[in-house]
Amino acid sequence: MKSCIWVLALFCAAALPAQEAAPSKAKAAHATTSKSRTAKSKKPAARNSHRHLTPAQRQALAVRARRARRAFVASAELKPMAQQLLEARSPAAYAGVEAWARKHGGTDAGSLAWLVLGYARYTDRDFDKAIGGLQKAQSHAGELSDYAAYFLASSYLAAGQPQPGLEILKAFPSRYADSLFARDAALLYAGALVSAGDPQRALAAVAPYEAEHRADVDLLQARAWLKAGESDKAIALLRNIYFTRPAAPQAGEARAELDRLPAGSVAPPTYAELRGRADALGAAKRYADAASEYRNLLNNAPVAKIPEAQALLAEALYRSNNRSEARKLLERLPESSDEMGARRDYYLLELARSDGDEAGVRAILERMRASTPSSSYYQEALISAANMCLLKKDLAQAGSYYQEAGERFPESRLAPGMHWKAAWLLLRQGKTAEARQSFEEQIRKFPESGEIAPALYWRARLAEDEHDLPRARAYYRKETERYRNYYYADLARTRLEALGQGDVAIDPLLAALPQPAPPHFIDEPAPADNLRLQRANLLENGGMFDFAVRELQLAREEDGGAWVNREIARVYQSAGHYDRALEALKHAVPSYFALDVAALPRSWWEGLFPRPFWADLTRYSQANQLDPFLVASLIRQESEFNPSAISYANAWGLMQVLPSTGGRLARELKIAKFKSDRLLEPSTNLQLGTHFFRSLVDRFGGRVEYALAAYNAGPERVDDWLSSGRFRDPAEFVESIPFTQTREYVQAILRNAMVYRQLYARSLATKSGN
Repeated sequence: MKSCIWVLALFCAAALPAQEAAPSKAKAAHATTSKSRTAKSKKPAARNSHRHLTPAQRQALAVRARRARRAFVASAELKPMAQQLLEARSPAAYAGVEAWARKHGGTDAGSLAWLVLGYARYTDRDFDKAIGGLQKAQSHAGELSDYAAYFLASSYLAAGQPQPGLEILKAFPSRYADSLFARDAALLYAGALVSAGDPQRALAAVAPYEAEHRADVDLLQARAWLKAGESDKAIALLRNIYFTRPAAPQAGEARAELDRLPAGSVAPPTYAELRGRADALGAAKRYADAASEYRNLLNNAPVAKIPEAQALLAEALYRSNNRSEARKLLERLPESSDEMGARRDYYLLELARSDGDEAGVRAILERMRASTPSSSYYQEALISAANMCLLKKDLAQAGSYYQEAGERFPESRLAPGMHWKAAWLLLRQGKTAEARQSFEEQIRKFPESGEIAPALYWRARLAEDEHDLPRARAYYRKETERYRNYYYADLARTRLEALGQGDVAIDPLLAALPQPAPPHFIDEPAPADNLRLQRANLLENGGMFDFAVRELQLAREEDGGAWVNREIARVYQSAGHYDRALEALKHAVPSYFALDVAALPRSWWEGLFPRPFWADLTRYSQANQLDPFLVASLIRQESEFNPSAISYANAWGLMQVLPSTGGRLARELKIAKFKSDRLLEPSTNLQLGTHFFRSLVDRFGGRVEYALAAYNAGPERVDDWLSSGRFRDPAEFVESIPFTQTREYVQAILRNAMVYRQLYARSLATKSGN
């Protein structure tokens, strides 16, 4: 019976989809195992770290850096050809780079070209030709000699020539101790040794990385132990991979290795192992796979564990949209006052809400309030019920639930947001005195929360309504001082200008509000003798942008220089990956919106607010009477200027246009022979996207706030929200949007458009004047 359980578990795993698709032709280049930011392997000290170098070592380093710099300058004209080759890998691109390599034979720049050719052949799996190019690259590879060696060894092994590949990999640790490929080479070497029947040397090769406890190392070790006849050690590693890391690519291989072992040699899985595997799949949001594993868990659970397994399966079924079966399982579970009972009731409430059963939602809340009032599931149930009431325009009941969710769980990270939602709904119901008190309470109780910005602004608006202009000025000023380039700070500046000069109240609540820590930013020049930087520059000229970034990430680990983030962003921009450049700079300066424009170098702002495709963007914006800075901000929010972006909702390109919408717009604009893939062309996407956005602006009477909300959530929803009551102005509408994602989307685009204008409006006006 136990062996049947094990076979069943293996069969269920066999049905699981692979975690990742195989790399595409264009991306196969990056399928190496090193993870420079996460690996904690025991490695030799990096030879280009400056922390503990002698003067002689520094001098030698400078000589090498100068040589790499000369190769970088000499290979500048190679860059566009190399980039084209690695993106398209057409015969013409191959011929162009090869001609350049031959023309510059015997030089470091020429070797870079041969490296690019060999690497391109390697990614095309044309290993014999890859070997030829990489052999030519070796003679003058300089600082990239480890790249030539690694890909040459890989090509030899893939071409069925293991001996020369093994010789290169054997010497790799001593020759290239600080290589980006040190870990990859060790694993490649170990795998080849296992295949060659030398498991002990394979184990020695990966020993420096054993402490990582990562699936690729563990799988290699397991295979080596199997080859060495140590099946118990191998089985322990394979079980660990399969049950604790089911989302890893190696999990399926581990299962296959276990399945090949003789019958009876592998003990049946324990309940804890089965649950651990299912839990891990759920944590990876692979809910259908998790449900399959929980079903297996339920079928093999001890009697005492059956209710737990039922609840876990029901949750996975609910999350994988199998709600009918989830309901049946939950209703079979008995009511209880423990956490299992709270979990059961929460999911029953969600099912009742999805059915529109308001009475059922209220009944479940009453039961939870009586039986599990301190459970986090009860807080989630309150919030879900509040959201339901909000969408049904029952503001009073929604506010009551939000208030209870905040007050009953005051230490929760959600408490500030719940307090704000309840306070805001008081204002929407016209209870201005209570709203004023709640806004002030928000500032006093949660001074570090993200809801302070709206609380300050709307408290000032109430002061204006009450003709208390000195107090309004005080709150608006605090808003602009504290939040500078935030959405509400821009609104506050506009209101302050309209109020004009006058008295400013001294408010103790504002005086007690702690000043936020000043944003930390350091800019420094890149050190000319940093070899990681010089390697990155060479790789950039070779079109190997992702490897250039990985070299820079290692430079950050080794020396911690603040210059690295700027260089990473620059490399991504050079590759046309504006989205990745933007994310790199956001990571480097997460609080940039709190900075004055003058506090950050202009190059950083231009990376954070880029203007690619600007000629087409301005042309189509102006043709549709749209502010180009607003359109740029919309694109920044939608795709971060990635023209190849396709969302989970199947929206395509820069402005994230649905193919069905694109087809309709193309007919309106009389674009002949339109196909969906044209949405990935920046010019076509901008033409269609701006036309569509203009139609939304017109539909909502020129109000861009409403048009932006419609662009994100759909015009019918905006019609519904506008029908829920009178709004004094668009700002009140925006704060009242019931979808958090849409509300933050609109605020972010309006805020970012303001920053775009600060940065570029003068130059655009000058060009227009000329």
